[in-house]
Amino acid sequence: MSGQDRHSSFIKTPKQLVVVVLLAFLVPVLGIVMLVHLVVNRPQADPAALRPEAVAARIQPVGRVEFGAAAGAARAPRSGEEVVKAACAACHETGAAGAPKIGDAAAWARPLKRGLEQLVKNAIGGVRAMPPRGGNPDLSDLEVARAVVFLGNRSGGRLKEPAEPAPAAKQ
Repeated sequence: MSGQDRHSSFIKTPKQLVVVVLLAFLVPVLGIVMLVHLVVNRPQADPAALRPEAVAARIQPVGRVEFGAAAGAARAPRSGEEVVKAACAACHETGAAGAPKIGDAAAWARPLKRGLEQLVKNAIGGVRAMPPRGGNPDLSDLEVARAVVFLGNRSGGRLKEPAEPAPAAKQ
C-alpha cells in the first residue's frame, strides 16, 4: 500500500472545519432563498407596454420609400467641393475604373486641354466608365460644373468657377 491513509479527511485544521460547516449551511439556504424568489416573483408585463401608442411604436415600419423631393423644396446649389465629396471622390480619389486621380496633374492634363465646356458636357452625359452626373441624378448642371472646376483646379488646371444663373422672374 502507499504511504497515504485511505480514510483520512481533507479537513486538517479547525479553521478548515469551521469554513466547511458554514458553507454546508449557507449554500443550501441561499439555494432555497433563490428558488423561493423565483417562484414568488413571476415576471409580469408592464401595463404601459400594452397601450395602443406603445404597441404602434413597436410595430412601426423600419423604413420608408420616397420618390423625388417634395414639391417646392428648392435648395441652394452645393459647392464643387461638397459635390466632389458626395459623388465624385469614390472614383477620383482612388483612380477606380480609370478615373484620373485628384491632384494628378499628368492624368488631368489631356482632359483639361479640352476645356471646361467639354469636361462639363462629359460629366453631365457620362464618359467611359463614369455614369451621367457622377452617378447622382439629383445634381444640377451648375453643381456638376462646380465639381468639374474643383477637380480640375485641384489637379493643375486654372478653370473659372461658373456663375450662378439669375433667378427666373415670377409671373
